[in-house]
Amino acid sequence: MADTKNKVRFGLSNVHIALATDEGYEAPVAIPGAVSLSCDPEGDSEKFYADNGAYYTISTNAGYTGELEMALIPDEVKIAIFGWKADKNGALVEVADAVPKPFALLYQVNGDAKNRHNVFYNVTAERPSDEASTTEDSASPSTEKLSVTMIPAEIGGEKVTKLSIEPSEANASVIASFYDEVYEPDYTSAA
Repeated sequence: MADTKNKVRFGLSNVHIALATDEGYEAPVAIPGAVSLSCDPEGDSEKFYADNGAYYTISTNAGYTGELEMALIPDEVKIAIFGWKADKNGALVEVADAVPKPFALLYQVNGDAKNRHNVFYNVTAERPSDEASTTEDSASPSTEKLSVTMIPAEIGGEKVTKLSIEPSEANASVIASFYDEVYEPDYTSAA
């Protein structure tokens, strides 16, 4: 039986974050309300000329920068990734000198045939902008946007920025537990 591949992709869902630790990552935490994720590649390409033409081209992969738009970033997530605090009455306190913490960003993108699961391994985020507006004739909810930077992380002896995996019979157990813990690539040969 032929394995059906995606021809198009659409739809962002199942956004999770997992804080980075010295040993790996904490358990992923869901952030409901995914609106969009845009990622622009970072790095340079340089050509070396010899023999009257482009002889060699080197490209660097410095990761991505982008924007994650969510319906609302939960206070618990802001506390976790920005180092903000909650006071004894439940007020969210933005701590000015708190240092953002790196995390893995897990998410799913739908396709016409299969839903691709993705991980960015070394992500930092900037504080979301604070915007509110009055309700007019029709109610349009405001969203929160995080500027995110994804840089390579050392995993299994390789500098890895992102992993994408489509469900198959061979990886069914990985897909079934994808949001239980951060999946790291396994470079060993299949038995």
